[in-house]
Amino acid sequence: MADKIATRHAYGEALSELGKEPNVVALDADVSTCTMSCMFGEKYPDRFYNVGIAEANMVGIAAGMSTLGQIPFIHTFAMFAAGRTYDQIRNTLAYPHLNVKVVGTHAGLTVGEDGATHQCLEDLGLMRAIPEMVVICPCDGNETKQAVRAIASYNGPCYLRLGRLAVDVVTEFPGYKFEIGKAQSLKDGTDATIIATGIMVQIALKAAAELEKENINVRVLNMHTIKPIDKDAIINAAKETGAIITAEEHNVLTGLGSAVSEVVTDTVPVPVLKVGTEDTFGKSGNAEALMERFGLNKENIIEKVKKSISMKK
Repeated sequence: MADKIATRHAYGEALSELGKEPNVVALDADVSTCTMSCMFGEKYPDRFYNVGIAEANMVGIAAGMSTLGQIPFIHTFAMFAAGRTYDQIRNTLAYPHLNVKVVGTHAGLTVGEDGATHQCLEDLGLMRAIPEMVVICPCDGNETKQAVRAIASYNGPCYLRLGRLAVDVVTEFPGYKFEIGKAQSLKDGTDATIIATGIMVQIALKAAAELEKENINVRVLNMHTIKPIDKDAIINAAKETGAIITAEEHNVLTGLGSAVSEVVTDTVPVPVLKVGTEDTFGKSGNAEALMERFGLNKENIIEKVKKSISMKK
């Protein structure tokens, strides 16, 4: 297994590599050493713009640049990318379907000591509610790098959610290929399906391994694209395993769990139980301790898997 790497760090490497394309530009709201867009800035200073703490203006500048044939990647913390600039993203980028990539780093509880004001647990919901917005949350460094290349090739607005913590690489195996809107099966199973995104993919795999010791065979789907969501993978999981558990470092309202539930209720109604924050703000503290405090752990996933199986008809 490869060494742990934060998705934001892998992103910086990928963006720097992508800079070989002369129409790629990067803008940052004065946090480039945190978002890792600084790697691009060091290699291509003539195409890197620090707009300062003016996130809304950054969106407008990027929108204008995109109309001239450039591909802007804009960067700030997820709380500001999805929250502070929501109006500009909705009306200035998405409504005219401009080719701008919004990158929100430091998402979720694992921002840790920065506390509730910076722990964005609503961004997936905010961004997926915008018409025609692509929403992606990669689980590891390898997937992040492939996702960056994919969204650069996609003509339209995208939101890419990245984390602060270094995480295990679980997608670096032969045959792995990132495709927008296509979930990746990381483990097969027949008793239930865990559909996870971001850092929760690694935790889901650990939960599945523990359940295997109890002869409970669980499928694990890596749902890196929240929108457009892979309806076929969800429907197949519902038909073939009869129970679904979602896992996300996000509010259980409006995010992955809601998106999966919408598909299931319209097609193959089966139990859908959700692991995530329960409609609450975060707290300041150690990142790993916060994940435990809010139940974003393998123990909670295991409990939900067993409960969902007991609910099967």
